[in-house]
Amino acid sequence: LDHLDRKELLCCRANLRFVWLADGRNRVRLACLTRKLAMASFAARELLRPDKVMETSPYHTPSAAAAAVSSDDNLDFLKEEVDLGTSIMAVAFDGGVVVGADSRVSTGVYISNRASDKITSVDEHIFCCRSGSAADTQAVSDYVTYFLDQHRMEYGRPPKVATAANFFRNLCYANKDMLTAGIIVAGWDAFKGGQVYALPIGGALLERPYAIGGSGSTYIYGFCDAYYKQGMNKEQCVAFVTKALSHAMARDGSSGGCIRIVSIDESGSERTFLAGNKLPYGPL
Repeated sequence: LDHLDRKELLCCRANLRFVWLADGRNRVRLACLTRKLAMASFAARELLRPDKVMETSPYHTPSAAAAAVSSDDNLDFLKEEVDLGTSIMAVAFDGGVVVGADSRVSTGVYISNRASDKITSVDEHIFCCRSGSAADTQAVSDYVTYFLDQHRMEYGRPPKVATAANFFRNLCYANKDMLTAGIIVAGWDAFKGGQVYALPIGGALLERPYAIGGSGSTYIYGFCDAYYKQGMNKEQCVAFVTKALSHAMARDGSSGGCIRIVSIDESGSERTFLAGNKLPYGPL
């Protein structure tokens, strides 16, 4: 069959049972020609037309499910905003604070980053946990970092945690119609010690003994109410944050990966990493 071109093969395929070649000596079954035609069609799609590589063969009628999968609509999730579908948390203790976050970043239903860092330092003793739009929260935290640097140079001393929280509040509230940013600001200063401020989407500012945020927080309100105790030390706060985030990550599909924890006190900050296979609680 190698000496037959595509036009001759198409003519041969018209015979339903047998095909006589030009020399009249060899009889070939239609199945052989059909397979050669399919191979020729595959080569034309794969090699000559790379842009058509996902198209089906003209001799194959796809099912409704296959047609739905092969449509361009199944890539719409790549056009969605990068979202920190998140579990974030901060707890104050006597002498400092503990902040923690998961590491999963999603773009619609697609996990675009499974090991991101959602805990951002805006000053030496002040950190923020970011949830909502990744672009929005990164831009806002960059602005606040710049403002706090100017504040430190102007006043000649480290900024207060409340000052950083008010900078976040001013930016988020003034631009609430354009931003999707849920932020927790936590840190230590010489005036009030460890402090935690919650800034939900919209720009409100609330000082709390502990704060949770992100999509995973809805699953752990009861856990936090039951297990939070006033007067916990640093180690107890770390254990509390670790268990709470583990439960949130187990229930929330937009949260996952590993847990990053930062402990902040007068001496500075200390980061802790907990791998996903080392969590105290996992999915059922």
